[in-house]
Amino acid sequence: MDQQHRNDEQLTEQDEIKPAEKPAEKPADADGSDAPESPSHPPAKRAQKEVFEWVKALAIAAILVLVIRYFLFAPFIVDGPSMEPNFYTGERLIVDKAIYEIRKPKRGEVIVFHVPDEGKDFIKRVIGVPGDTIKYQDDNLYINGKLYEEPYLKESIAAAKANGEIFNNNGGPERNFPNANFDTDVVPEGHVLAFGDNRPNSKDSRMIGFVDDKEIVGRADIIFWPMSKMSFVKHG
Repeated sequence: MDQQHRNDEQLTEQDEIKPAEKPAEKPADADGSDAPESPSHPPAKRAQKEVFEWVKALAIAAILVLVIRYFLFAPFIVDGPSMEPNFYTGERLIVDKAIYEIRKPKRGEVIVFHVPDEGKDFIKRVIGVPGDTIKYQDDNLYINGKLYEEPYLKESIAAAKANGEIFNNNGGPERNFPNANFDTDVVPEGHVLAFGDNRPNSKDSRMIGFVDDKEIVGRADIIFWPMSKMSFVKHG
């Protein structure tokens, strides 16, 4: 019995479950851990990498700005009274440079274009497109023989009539079209006819001739300054 008892005690001691060993702790991740720095990624190299990422992001942003600025949109500052009362000197516009890569200008649209002889850009409104026959006499615009309403001049014409005047002819007979400067009344292919909204005080196609499509910068779409006048440009 004593021998059997000792064997049972020995068996019990041998089958006793041992506590699980504590697993070895893994070092924390490299980004913000207490693990020792790896010789291959010292703090200086991490800083260089962060600087490189910032430089790359800024370079991409600069490229996007250049693409937008030179190929899609451009700012333009109105200088002069030729488009009053719809645009005034000092107003800043966003010009869509891509739209006329897709389609041709339409009547009534406000465009910005280069004038090589003047060495600067003009802002005017498209009056005639290729193939149109144009006659502008006093305050009446005829396109292809039909009287054409110009809503953007409505208030100016009404104010002139109230004073017993003709809005357009205040500047003289050269304000009509055709005139002594240009006797061709049909808009040629690849060109537009463009007038300023301030007809008595605008140097436009009545003096400089038809505008070549190649000289058109784009369509004025947004007034963004002053902020009190921020709005989309009304075309036609």
